[in-house]
Amino acid sequence: MLTIMFIMVAYAQAQQTAKVVRVIDGDTIKVIYGGIEQSVRLIGIDTPESRANNKANKDAMRSGQDVSTITAMGKQATEYVKSMVKKGDTLRLEFDVARTDKYNRLLAYVYLPDGRMLNEEIIRNGYASILTVPPNVRYQSKFLSAYREARQNSRGLWRPAQPNKERG
Repeated sequence: MLTIMFIMVAYAQAQQTAKVVRVIDGDTIKVIYGGIEQSVRLIGIDTPESRANNKANKDAMRSGQDVSTITAMGKQATEYVKSMVKKGDTLRLEFDVARTDKYNRLLAYVYLPDGRMLNEEIIRNGYASILTVPPNVRYQSKFLSAYREARQNSRGLWRPAQPNKERG
C-alpha cells in the first residue's frame, strides 16, 4: 500500500513540472506542460507592457507616464525574467484555486530549479507590482512584503531615473 501511495505522489509531482519554451513578457512564459505547449500567467504579479497596446495606453493614462516609458519598463521586466529563466529549464508549477484565466492561460506560482519562486523574485527585484485577483491569493502577504522591500531599496523599475550625461 505504501508503494502505491509513493507512486501516486511521485506521479502528481511529475505532472507539476514544465519545460520552458520562451519568455513572452515579464509576467507570462510559454512552457511544455502535460505534453502541450501552453502559456503560463504568473499569479499575483503585473509587469508593465513591453509593447504598445490597449493595456499600455490605460497604464500610461493611469500613471501619467507616456506609452514609450511604460513599454521601456516592460522590456526591462522581460529582460529580467529572461535572465532568470532559459529555454529548456525545468520549472515546477504550483496552482491555486483557479487554474486558468479568461484567455485559457495556466495560472501558476512558478518555481525555479533552485527552489525560489519566480513570481516573488520578480517582485522582490523591482520588476513587478502586485496584482491580486481572487480567488488566487495564497501568497498575497508574501508578495506585499517583497514589493515593499523592492520599493524601499529602489530596486529594478523603482530605481530613480538616471540623468542623461552628455558625451564630451
